[in-house]
This record gives sequence, C-alpha cells and structure tokens, in this order.
Amino acid sequence: MGRPIQKAKMVSGANDFGGNLSGKLAVTAYRPYGGAKVDSTTAYIVSQRGSKKFKIHLEDSSEETMLLKAVAPGSLANNNVNGMGEFCVQVILDDSTVAYVEKFYNRTIHYVTTAGATGTVKYTLGTEGTDEGAVANLGSIDVR
Repeated sequence: MGRPIQKAKMVSGANDFGGNLSGKLAVTAYRPYGGAKVDSTTAYIVSQRGSKKFKIHLEDSSEETMLLKAVAPGSLANNNVNGMGEFCVQVILDDSTVAYVEKFYNRTIHYVTTAGATGTVKYTLGTEGTDEGAVANLGSIDVR
C-alpha cells in the first residue's frame, strides 16, 4: 500500500461531524454500488483501507468502503467488478487545471486531468472558499 495518509487529514469518525472540518479530505462525488451518483457536500474520507480503498462518511451519515477513481463525477460506475461503490476527489493544479486524484500518498498525489494528462504533485488542504484556487507548486484538494 505504500505510506498511508496522515490521520490528521481524515475525519476520525462520526463525532467530528458538526465540528470544524477544515483541512480534511472531502469527497467530490460518489456512487454506491447499484445506486445513483451523489454530488457531495458533506462526504469525507474517514480511513484508508488500501491503496485505492477508503472508508467514506456519506451524505446520509452512513459509512461505506469505496474505490477511489480518477474520473469526473459523471463517469463513476455503479457496477464495478469488485462490487464496491466508487468516489472521486477533485484537485486544482497550480495552473488552474482541474484534475482528479488517482492515488494518495502521504504528502503527494498522483492525478489525472480531464484531458487525460497524468502527474504527481504535493497537495494542500485549505479552507472552504480558498480551495478552488491555484496554489503555486501544489495541488489544492477540495474541502468543505
């Protein structure tokens, strides 16, 4: 699996909800297995289960293990071969390009842009309102 993500960057459980969630990894959209896509406003990564498997706190306050996919929200599948839901995390690169996280590392991410270009960049977690802008030499991951 490599180096896991720091726990401080993830929501540590249902008790954190209602508190200050700035600087936590937010989910852009998810699609449960066999379900409809949800453009998220309150879904967060709770824990890492594998290199691309994460436990997600969903909009309805339930938690489910899903696969990270580097695709736009409309391309999330509801019938993948693993029988799991899928989710995506959007990142804004320093040139304002929109990309999606393919894999998280401790301090860096591997991304895929909407045009199909790939790369690796260190990332930052800002606060709501500043997370949609470009940050010099960093990828800015969406937070809520």
